[in-house]
Amino acid sequence: MKSARTDDLQAFLAVARDQSFTKAAAKLGVTPSALSHSMKALEERLGIRLLARTTRNVSTTEAGDRLMRSIAPLFEQIAAEVEALGELRDKPAGTIRITCTDDIIELCLRPLLAEFLNTYPDIKLELFVDYGFTNVVEERFDAGVRMGEAVSKDMIAVRIGPDWSLAVVGSPAYFERHPPPKTPYDLTRHSCVNIRHRPSGSIYAWEFEKDGKIFTVKGDGQLVFNSIMHVLNSSLDGLGLGYVPEQLAAPYIADGRLKRVLHSWCPTFQGFHLYYPNRRQASPAFSAFVEAVRHRG
Repeated sequence: MKSARTDDLQAFLAVARDQSFTKAAAKLGVTPSALSHSMKALEERLGIRLLARTTRNVSTTEAGDRLMRSIAPLFEQIAAEVEALGELRDKPAGTIRITCTDDIIELCLRPLLAEFLNTYPDIKLELFVDYGFTNVVEERFDAGVRMGEAVSKDMIAVRIGPDWSLAVVGSPAYFERHPPPKTPYDLTRHSCVNIRHRPSGSIYAWEFEKDGKIFTVKGDGQLVFNSIMHVLNSSLDGLGLGYVPEQLAAPYIADGRLKRVLHSWCPTFQGFHLYYPNRRQASPAFSAFVEAVRHRG
């Protein structure tokens, strides 16, 4: 039996993890057809079928599952050892992959990027915008960012921002056409720009608080995004009311381009936290990043 090339085995792991040629090809930087051809060639060289293909998805066969479970830890160990070589350099080096949302980038990370990148020129940052609850271990991220209460107990969590609140905002032009809501329940008569975190998930219900009690209101509207930045922009364009982080809206409220309503009903949330697996030893590059983003307020 002919041996398998290392790059083909890495490509197989990508397909097996994502169960999709399209997703795996995007991560590997190749076309789905080229990746499919490589997998067929690998199966021919090994003389055994590794992947079960249908018109809609890809899954591992019994042999493929066994191969994945046996070689995945080996490649992870190789990657860890290569990354550990950075300790021998004068300055931390390597690539750090973080999954987060675009508002987190704007509020917590963007203000720190210039100084961090200038201080560590050999570190590369990959910030992947995803509003879903990404499994950082399975998706091979170094860390993710969530609100503190949403971080799993088996993760290390480092606070990177202060407590924050949401703000209901609309443009002056919108309020010329619609009277401002006096209570959250009035939102059912307004056009609300909504957000859906995942295609299969539900639309986020706006959370409010009064006298210590939390409740939600679902406002209807013609626009739904999966990015809070587009909700903000649509509010600026007068297309409806948005429910966005107060700090994002603050500059536009200050210059009059947005008007805030229902201020006393909006709750405060725990600050964002960087979360990552409990590893014995973090790379110098990742340790430097954690210290750079740690909240010191």
